Amino acid sequence: MSYRNFDLKNGRNLTMLTDFYEITMGNGYFKNNVGEQIAYFDLFFRKIPDDGGYCIVSGLDQIIRYIEELKFEDEDIEYLRSKNLFDEAFLNYLKDFKFSCDVWAIPEGNPVFPNEPLVIVRGPIIQAQFIETMLLLTVNHQTLIATKASRICSAADGRNVLEFGSRRAQGYDGSIFGARAAFIGGCFATSCTIAEELFDIPTNGTMAHSWVQLFSSEYEAFKAWAEVYPDKCSLLIDTYNVLKSGLPNAIKVFNEIIVRQGLRPKSVRIDSGDITYLTKECRRILDEAGYEDVKIIISNSLDEYIIQDVLRQGAQIDIFGVGERLITAKSDPVFGGVYKLTAIEKSGEIIPKIKISENQEKIINPGFKKIYRIFDKKTNIAQADLIALYDEEIDFTQPLEIFDPVYTWKRKKFSDYYVKDLLVKIFDKGNLVYKSPSVPEIAHFSKEELTKLWPEVLRLENPHIYYIDLSQNLWKLKNDMLMSYSNQF
Repeated sequence: MSYRNFDLKNGRNLTMLTDFYEITMGNGYFKNNVGEQIAYFDLFFRKIPDDGGYCIVSGLDQIIRYIEELKFEDEDIEYLRSKNLFDEAFLNYLKDFKFSCDVWAIPEGNPVFPNEPLVIVRGPIIQAQFIETMLLLTVNHQTLIATKASRICSAADGRNVLEFGSRRAQGYDGSIFGARAAFIGGCFATSCTIAEELFDIPTNGTMAHSWVQLFSSEYEAFKAWAEVYPDKCSLLIDTYNVLKSGLPNAIKVFNEIIVRQGLRPKSVRIDSGDITYLTKECRRILDEAGYEDVKIIISNSLDEYIIQDVLRQGAQIDIFGVGERLITAKSDPVFGGVYKLTAIEKSGEIIPKIKISENQEKIINPGFKKIYRIFDKKTNIAQADLIALYDEEIDFTQPLEIFDPVYTWKRKKFSDYYVKDLLVKIFDKGNLVYKSPSVPEIAHFSKEELTKLWPEVLRLENPHIYYIDLSQNLWKLKNDMLMSYSNQF
């Protein structure tokens, strides 16, 4: 039996996009009269994809939109009732559902690191638990793609990267929000047309091989294109043979059609073959023909490693079109964000909670927290992030000593520094109190923030590990809780 028709054109109600256990737990909380218990959840990740040095957080605006539109429709209630699992009073609660939590988040575009909360949710546990899946899938996906894009753009070493992956993305949303995240991560444009309409991201693209194949000759195909787009002429030159036919025919059309109108051609694109050899030869031939300003675009299953290699070999490339390996983050396609209970609140007192594991990296940091980024005053370079308890007072006018939370003998002292509070309040008791920047503004901000990291952190391989330390109070709280639980067994 079908209960809902998803209308992709006129929008979707995604309230029910949740793991089923969030609803069964909600019903259990409700029946045990603890549904209004105030709880704190942290969304964080444990490992940087591709063994990189940093991630670029993305997806907050979609979280905001989701939360603002939370509403159980009659079809949802009917479906849940049909399961014969849920208390009728609980279903009535869902029917009148109103989000009333507080939410803090690190704004999009910021470089972020393992084990620091990207999002903190405080509120009635039914509500805070219910939004888990959508928060995770949104932040996990977009942060993964923004991070991959940033790595690829870094490998391009100042050359433009065009996101080319719509047709290889995992579904519609993978394409649309992947394009958004890739732009935040550093791509200068996307081939995904709807992304410009939705997010004000520049779109780019010219022809496919089918255009060239349709005409009786490659020359006729290029000539027809140039006549339609004389002021933006970019030709795909590898349908038959790049050096023997593609480039000579392109130059012939440039001479006969474009230059005679007082215009200049824009570029040639190569989508196959030996990238280094072909681009070197194309650059030489174009320059000799007087087309030093014509750019060479390369595509075809590129990633940061291939880009880095061909540039080291002397490839002459101006723009990279990167598709499937960017939009799917193919080399490391899972961003392992998690959402964990860290505290509850009773009579105004915050009671920390901890999850313990024999696996060290899975032991969470308890309590309600805040994050400070420590900068060197002279260089404006970020030195470390410090996670502290929310109500902890730290005198930042005095020298500050931080220490490794595992190897506590590793310490560093700062004297000439300043700090930035990374977490920003997004919702106050369910009311939106934050205005999202535009996607171009987020992308610009992210680019600026990356300049505040040491180059060693930005390395593609064997990057310097950025310091994420706990305050003395938070470290003591965690250690005491671990010892307390240890003594019980």
